[in-house]
Amino acid sequence: MIVLGLWFITKTPTDNGKETLLLDKPSASDHVEGNAQAKVVLVEYSDLQCPACARYYPVVKQIREELGNDVMIVYRHFPLRQIHPHAEIAARAAEAAGMQGKFWEMHDIMFEFQQDWSAEINPKDSFERYAAQIGLDVGRFKDDINSKAAKEGVQNSYESGLRNGVNATPTFYLNGVKIENPNGYGLIDIVKAEIEKEKVESTGEENATQ
Repeated sequence: MIVLGLWFITKTPTDNGKETLLLDKPSASDHVEGNAQAKVVLVEYSDLQCPACARYYPVVKQIREELGNDVMIVYRHFPLRQIHPHAEIAARAAEAAGMQGKFWEMHDIMFEFQQDWSAEINPKDSFERYAAQIGLDVGRFKDDINSKAAKEGVQNSYESGLRNGVNATPTFYLNGVKIENPNGYGLIDIVKAEIEKEKVESTGEENATQ
């Protein structure tokens, strides 16, 4: 098992001992992959320039690829602008790609090449090159990256994070409950456990109605 940190997986208690719950439920404005009808929902608040988020990227990608039939995966922007100077423009680039139906393709390529564009003074040329590689209309992409819709998409997502007490990235919620500092690929195990729990509960409900 690959470990991406020194922390362990736990649910987050509040001061009164209760779990920290997600206030903003998934909506049509969210970027969603997997099964939109799934009973298991994983919400991630993330920063495209955040190195820790890049380390968790293959973990979430594996969940998407292996468990996508049983889980709804939601990505929300939470750019840490004070420490990651390109986080805002990167998030807007992903939003611009989403306007052409390729949010996840841009999300993936930006994480895969994060070290490259993060080191640049102005990463716009790199983002435009990525846009071409994933088959976007680059002219439209260049307009959309500075559009009101892209800016509002990022800001609305960020404000959702603030409402939910997010102060670091990545932050994960599983079925509305915050997971404190998930330990790398252990996140996959906890998602699998939640899927199995939901299946058992669904079977019990079906048996009770028969």
